[in-house]
Amino acid sequence: MLAGQMSLVVDHLTKRFGTVTALDDLAFEVAPGQVFGFLGANGAGKTTTMRIALGVLEPDAGRVTWRGTESHRLPRSTWGYLPEERGLYPRMRVLDQLVFFAGLHGLPVDRARREAQAWLRRFRAEDLAERRAEQLSKGNQQKVQFIAAVLHDPQVLLMDEPFTGLDPVNVMLLREAFLELRDRGRTVVFSTHQMEVAEALCESVAIVDRGRMVVGGPLREVRRATGRRMVRIAVEGDHRLPWLAGVSGARVIQPGVDRSTVELDVGVEPDVVLAAAVGAGARVRHFEVADPSLEQIFIDFVGRPADEETHLAPMTLPGEEDAA
Repeated sequence: MLAGQMSLVVDHLTKRFGTVTALDDLAFEVAPGQVFGFLGANGAGKTTTMRIALGVLEPDAGRVTWRGTESHRLPRSTWGYLPEERGLYPRMRVLDQLVFFAGLHGLPVDRARREAQAWLRRFRAEDLAERRAEQLSKGNQQKVQFIAAVLHDPQVLLMDEPFTGLDPVNVMLLREAFLELRDRGRTVVFSTHQMEVAEALCESVAIVDRGRMVVGGPLREVRRATGRRMVRIAVEGDHRLPWLAGVSGARVIQPGVDRSTVELDVGVEPDVVLAAAVGAGARVRHFEVADPSLEQIFIDFVGRPADEETHLAPMTLPGEEDAA
């Protein structure tokens, strides 16, 4: 575990809504200056955890601390929050509401306007400044909400599904922004159903299921925790790898036209797969021993895809319908 006095610590949180237990003794730590993936299926407790950190909800047990101080005792400007739900004023101009939100955290108007315009340029969205939020696409609203969350330069950013509604170009721009914030020493915690994005960005992750953490830590250690061994191979010709049927203890788990992933049982060496391909006359274009992907790890531990609904529906707070 990390030194809690310097970290963001989710300290054995429990939260119930009536008969439903949303968080069940949930505990993990996030190092300062780190991009951290908070992963789980819908209803796993991710949003509830973030709302407790922000002081919107109170836990039944446990606490959240940042650098040793309980979250509800910290200045609100410590946090930047991007909710999954839309939280913009629909009839207010984009630049005006960015300046307004920054002002709530104490930024002078001139500085807030300057910083907001710089972020809009960065996201190739200068033309949005004078438009009303209700005129924006879902993806553009998401970019504006992200800017609102970071404009006051918070120490910790909590991002609930930040990549929702973004096209590949804007996913790239947001990923670059995350890495820049990390390099500036900011701590970024985000949830997502896009495992490939989390894999590309995160140094550490926590995978939660029904309010409990099932696996967590540095991504490399999480990969090793599965005990799975696999290779990725690309051949010319028949991508179904018919010759693999002759290799006991090896099976294709992720076929692909470009390359396929083959899982190996314990005791089966990767060289056996390569030898079988060459022996069958296959022209091998790529061969590597690989760790399991984050998506495979997620399914191993949770047993279902990340976007599958569970018995816990996302909670809507009073008034959020009006802000959507």
